[in-house]
Amino acid sequence: MSHTIKITAIERATHDVHRYVLEKPDGYEFVPGQATDVSIDKPEWRDEKRPFTFTCLPGWDRLEFTIKHYPDHDGVTDALSDLEIGEALLIDDPWGAIEYKGPGTFIAGGAGVTPFIAILRSLEAQGKLAGHRLIFANKTEADIINRKEFEAMAGLELVYVLSDENKDGFAHGFVDKNLLQQHINDFSQEIYLCGPEPMQDAVKNALKELGADPESVTFEK
Repeated sequence: MSHTIKITAIERATHDVHRYVLEKPDGYEFVPGQATDVSIDKPEWRDEKRPFTFTCLPGWDRLEFTIKHYPDHDGVTDALSDLEIGEALLIDDPWGAIEYKGPGTFIAGGAGVTPFIAILRSLEAQGKLAGHRLIFANKTEADIINRKEFEAMAGLELVYVLSDENKDGFAHGFVDKNLLQQHINDFSQEIYLCGPEPMQDAVKNALKELGADPESVTFEK
């Protein structure tokens, strides 16, 4: 079922990421980590659907998406960056993407962190963040989405990884076997993975070499 919802607020999250706050249809329900197909309510864009994850919590009276824009793609995310408050999006019913299964480590690359935002917010609201870790890989420090919020989450262990900058307080390089060994003691724990496909493939291979059970790795398919 399709729903037409108006944009009520647009906030800049980073230099190329915006947070869109929208109306919530009556009775619309989802689970943290789920996504939906979204299109712009304009004739030339209505059939151009793209999957985006809810970054709000189910109990909120509004919906929220945190979306990275790719101007060089000349596509939906670029068109989204031109929208204004009062314009509308079309959303379908939610579908399962990444489901929380228990305490463990979240590994994200860039905008791949979005499924984890709602999950971590939900855990924080329940007072259950202790024992969770977020390994968050980006090109530069300026690319880190929701940094202040993550750092304010009591009990969440944070590991930032930068590939294009070598700075104090940040791991440098990529999420590889060596980095995983440094920060994860128990590879039988639940591991959640989301990011660009090459990153996901590399991390899954590294985890397998380190003895992680493939069944304990939840990733966006």
